[in-house]
Amino acid sequence: MRLFLILLTIPAAAQMASIDRLRAGITYLTSPALDGRLSLTKGDQAATDWLAAEMKASGVAPGVHSSFEQRVPLLEYRLNREQTWIDVRLPAGEKKYTLGASFHKPVRLNAPIVFAGFGITAPEAGYDDYAGLDVRGKMVLVFDHEPRESDPQSPFAGSGLSLYAHSYYKMTNAARRGAVALLLMPDPGRTHPTYAEISARRPRTSTVNSSIAPQILEEKDAIPIFTVSEKVGEELLQSNPKAIQTKIESGTTPAALSIAPLPAKARIRFQQRKRGVGYNVIGMIQGSDPQLKNEAILFTGHHDHNGRVGETLMPGADDNASGSIAVLELARLFAAAPRPKRTLLFIIFAAEERGLLGAYHYVSSPVIPIAKTRAVLNFDMVGRNETQTGETQGLVDIAADTSNELNLIGCVFSPQYCAAVENADQKVGLALNHKWDHDVAFNVLRRSDHFPFLLRHVPALWWFTGFHPDYHQPTDTVEKINFEKLAKIVNLAFATGMDFADTANPPSFRP
Repeated sequence: MRLFLILLTIPAAAQMASIDRLRAGITYLTSPALDGRLSLTKGDQAATDWLAAEMKASGVAPGVHSSFEQRVPLLEYRLNREQTWIDVRLPAGEKKYTLGASFHKPVRLNAPIVFAGFGITAPEAGYDDYAGLDVRGKMVLVFDHEPRESDPQSPFAGSGLSLYAHSYYKMTNAARRGAVALLLMPDPGRTHPTYAEISARRPRTSTVNSSIAPQILEEKDAIPIFTVSEKVGEELLQSNPKAIQTKIESGTTPAALSIAPLPAKARIRFQQRKRGVGYNVIGMIQGSDPQLKNEAILFTGHHDHNGRVGETLMPGADDNASGSIAVLELARLFAAAPRPKRTLLFIIFAAEERGLLGAYHYVSSPVIPIAKTRAVLNFDMVGRNETQTGETQGLVDIAADTSNELNLIGCVFSPQYCAAVENADQKVGLALNHKWDHDVAFNVLRRSDHFPFLLRHVPALWWFTGFHPDYHQPTDTVEKINFEKLAKIVNLAFATGMDFADTANPPSFRP
């Protein structure tokens, strides 16, 4: 019966996604007038204003009181690299390290450094790196990623990464325990390149460079994150990091490794700090059921991209004009359909490229409480065919023909969600792939706006057609979009979203 009901929700011919609308929308968002939609620029503000006007024209209601725009307070900054450092008293003598850091205000610390393994506390896996450690008032050194990440028998996510592998989780876990800073070093036992090494494989026209100033949210409960190289980490540990990781993976706790606290001082200074405001674009269809209307299904994407490199426009057709216009098209389809029981929210986030900032802000200031958010369908790069690149070569198996393929990322956290998509897809006919749930090199799980929702234990999947050689390049242009596949993805999302909005048993989150 469940399958029969899902198939009925495939939109009728008059409600099918319009390729002409999809093409027109992506063409506008990638036009030179929007200047690459870099966060906190006039181009991205123009994109925001246009998306808000189109959301209104779609027939949905404003999502934030009487407005289609939710303010996202941002801070843009540049570090003073020479004056951002950690000075450590090692057994062999005092040593100062100039480090990269992420934080929203100047810092001066005088606190010892302690080691806390991978910085993970996972009760459901019987694992706690902080067992027996008191880190109050201390700086905490941790390994990146997680133990046994490529092991199918890992207590976390099997072969693949869990939520615990992300630096944001590690920072918040340390902060909850009273730590004053996090020092993050590469996991020494990894069998893959670091993310920095993978990024270095991109062509030099990539916008991932120092010309773009970082942005951050001013979170009151955050602590600074210092980036530590493997060499510096080895000096701080005064031991072989690989051997330490092996001991931790065999069951030895960091507290039992007897690594003595190191007296240290730390400082963060800035060349510039400038506050600005981005905007999440939000439309709403209120649910028809008196009780279930207090619950929400979210359709999300992001509108910002990477501006220009010199005079070269970075149009961002796939990343993420495709997802923005998919959300807008879904708003139109649902506005023309019978009103479902649960409330629907259509959100196009700000500042994703700067660190998922619009999404992190939304989960702290939601329209409908996060505890009442039943599912998130997130669309980021849904317009192309996945192709092998210099980054993915040797790390990910990609089919020879992906012209009808859609990746779903996050199924491990909600098998019910994925089963519902697969059932609806029997009518649509896309080839669904879950390979990115087993990735450890790219850590794709944390690289789009679904991730802040997963951290709050909301079933959330990233709908993703994959990487290609034009990713973050000036060649990511509208004529390369596979509009037939994009339309099928929108139709599948309509069917899945309608099912989630009406079913008595929405998907659950599995830790």
